[in-house]
Amino acid sequence: MNTAARGGNFSQRWLKNPDEPRELDPLLLWPAVALLLFGLVMVYSSSIATAEGSTFTGHSQNFFLIRHAVFLCIGTVAAIVAFQMPLRTWQQVAPYLFLIGVGLLVIVLIPHVGREVNGARRWLPLGPINLQPSELMKFLAVLYAADYTVRKLPLMDSFKRGFLPMAAVILLIGALLLREPDFGAVVVICAIAFGILFLGGINARIFTLLTVVAIAGFVLLIWLSPYRRERILGFMNPWDDAFGKGYQLSHALIAFGRGEWLGVGLGGSIEKLFYLPEAHTDFLLAVIAEELGFVGVLTVIALFALFVQRAFAVGRQAAQLERPYAALVAQGIGIWIGVQAFINMGVNMGLLPTKGLTLPLMSFGGSGIVANCVAVAVLLRVDWENRQLMRGLPA
Repeated sequence: MNTAARGGNFSQRWLKNPDEPRELDPLLLWPAVALLLFGLVMVYSSSIATAEGSTFTGHSQNFFLIRHAVFLCIGTVAAIVAFQMPLRTWQQVAPYLFLIGVGLLVIVLIPHVGREVNGARRWLPLGPINLQPSELMKFLAVLYAADYTVRKLPLMDSFKRGFLPMAAVILLIGALLLREPDFGAVVVICAIAFGILFLGGINARIFTLLTVVAIAGFVLLIWLSPYRRERILGFMNPWDDAFGKGYQLSHALIAFGRGEWLGVGLGGSIEKLFYLPEAHTDFLLAVIAEELGFVGVLTVIALFALFVQRAFAVGRQAAQLERPYAALVAQGIGIWIGVQAFINMGVNMGLLPTKGLTLPLMSFGGSGIVANCVAVAVLLRVDWENRQLMRGLPA
């Protein structure tokens, strides 16, 4: 009775003062939940044929659905635990977590330790699951770059003391990731680091020089690698070699074309029937386009846009409350999810060269889903602490 009365009193107070801050921002929480659940449905739809046709899965059409659901459960538990940690604690442990992440990137490169698939050694086998350190490193890069920027705020105008240490760290991470190879993760982590440094107030001339050098470095990496050059050529005109370099992209474009406005219906994709490789991971958006059409793709884009916009809004609010670390973490997560989603969508639509990047919060992949869930929890924690401070309560 007392609990009900208190609940009623709170409802009355909120109705009288609807501007009173809530516990969490629903426009931040629900888009993330919607993307996770939408991803579960589409992973199942896009993987049925692959699961039935693979001896590895035991010919169970539910294989990827069950594993993805398990990863979502693990990610939810990890998110609940992560939400309990104050941002102050995350800042204190950020350097140590980052060192652990670097250690995992080294370990995965050791022969007979890291698991190699299709010429890439990116996974550490841990019994029934495979850990992908590069996915965890994206989250750890946000925490570390934000902590570094806050510690070096008075030195952001210095090239030697403000920029060079961070550049050395990013070069180390990039070198390890390119050994796997995982060029897509390099691009995302560089975007996270550059974005946080820019938001942290790095000198404009230094940032411009950094951007020019980074672009030149990426061009050089592509030019010196025959494999990456072939991907660029295949991307520029996939129909010239539709059964070779342009195979994935040409079938992704066919899927988009078949979907038209409303799609062929959930489960009705033809391209997922062994025509489109990696349909449940890298090219999940193409299956969404084929089955749910322009409306389905637009819904996904709108959910990601809303999530990223709210992440930056939470970061701005934290900055106004004089919480620079929390602000940079929130905006860093927004950069990470936004950039990776943009690249994945660009690849699926033929606007960007093919990269081994999944659609965050949606594509199949245990390490990626768990890392995404934890990142969402930390972002919600920033929002919650902001709202506590706005109420005059301790964060």
